[in-house]
Amino acid sequence: MASLLDELAGWKRRYGEDPAPLVELLARLTDARFTDPAELIRLHEDALFLRAYPHSEDVARACDGLLCGFGARIAALGEAREALEEPEVSGIAGTAVTALFSYHAAQALAARHGSAMDIAWEYCPAPDRFGPLLAAVLPEAREEWPVEAHFPARDWMDRLRPPHQTALQWILRRLNRLDGPPARRAELYDAAQVMLHWRLGESAAARTHTRRGTATFFHTAPLLRRKDTELSREFSSPALPLRRLRASEAREAIALIRDTSAVRYRELYGFNFPDLQRMYSAEAGRGLEILFFGAAPEVRLPLRAYHAGMFFKNGTPAGYVEVLSFFERAEVGFNLYYTFREGETAWIYAQILKLCRQVLGVSVFWVDPYQIGHDNDEAIESGAFWFYRKLGFRPVDEALEKLALREERRLAAPPGLRTPARVLRRLARSPMVYEPPGARRGDWDRFHIRLLAATRWPKAVRRRFESCLALKRSGDESRYLRALQQDEKLRADLLRLGSS
Repeated sequence: MASLLDELAGWKRRYGEDPAPLVELLARLTDARFTDPAELIRLHEDALFLRAYPHSEDVARACDGLLCGFGARIAALGEAREALEEPEVSGIAGTAVTALFSYHAAQALAARHGSAMDIAWEYCPAPDRFGPLLAAVLPEAREEWPVEAHFPARDWMDRLRPPHQTALQWILRRLNRLDGPPARRAELYDAAQVMLHWRLGESAAARTHTRRGTATFFHTAPLLRRKDTELSREFSSPALPLRRLRASEAREAIALIRDTSAVRYRELYGFNFPDLQRMYSAEAGRGLEILFFGAAPEVRLPLRAYHAGMFFKNGTPAGYVEVLSFFERAEVGFNLYYTFREGETAWIYAQILKLCRQVLGVSVFWVDPYQIGHDNDEAIESGAFWFYRKLGFRPVDEALEKLALREERRLAAPPGLRTPARVLRRLARSPMVYEPPGARRGDWDRFHIRLLAATRWPKAVRRRFESCLALKRSGDESRYLRALQQDEKLRADLLRLGSS
């Protein structure tokens, strides 16, 4: 089967050719039997890529057909299917996810997926931690919890829960009836470190099947490369069309977003606490839709505006973004799911930054060292530093900027040279920043939000800032950002206070 899989992978670089042979190949692969988990993973990932970046409508339809019964292929593997449940490839239909989720995420997932989720007792790191949680919702449990060396929480739950309820459903329902503030429930649940086991089966939550709409754009020419994307050109192009989602559509969208993240062992603050009254859809073209929203008013950060989003390529979830903004500066966390790393990454990233400029008024973009490779081997292997560098970002650290310039000169000599991993790790010690043409270079280089938050502000500065806070606490936080951006004096004062 390896030759057929090699042929399928090759079609990711054959855009512009007649796709009829690809449709035939997908039909053959749909009927083929695979017994090697590694081969099934390859088949799944390449079919999912071609569904997100289809050569034609027939290719998109053939990919959906191949992926439709994937759970049966996984079931045929027996115990060998555990190889498909590792975090690197998790979320395939027919597999399971075993992970630690916060109270807010667990509550939303359990409400949506019912008995498919339960407590994974054998993986809970410290079962004794269940004592305070169970004692809070079941006072009788105090008979044993304070005095027994190994509190039998599972036995208590199994004896008391109805047969039609899982242990997870039982404890969450008891917890939700508990008096007191919601934060107390979250504290009790999170302290117990409850590991969950989620049987995906053929659920729409499996990334094999998750779609938001149908394929609408077909790639009849080679995919855009990094050198085809220039941020300044994208920023000066017409604004992206925006549509505010109705309440019902926003609820459906956030459920899909939470599922998409959870099956990949991810959880975002904004996905747990979204502002569903103000969720927007941006159509960027080429089949790219970006869902973008802020945090609910009651959980907003004290200083920075918070926004998050997920983007879809031809209806297939392709990645997510998290944006923390202050004045014209935005810290952007961007993640394109590994399956789609060969698919127009720079152009997609440019559309997200463009949307941030359009909606939030920000113009200076900041990238955390983790995104570049600090404590992130995946970013080192992919050469993430050069991805940002070639889009116009620079290291904030002057010594590392000089190192980057030396490395650029070295790479420009003989073709085919690569930057060693040790050099990439040095370059990843510093954040990177993009400043638009004409911006004052270096204004934000030494700024730290932590330093500003912990600093005692002069009363006049505090009063000036508090005049903007009403906009932060209600409505869309973009109004708060626009108010900050219009106050040059406040900007200068807070930059000084927050710069080391």
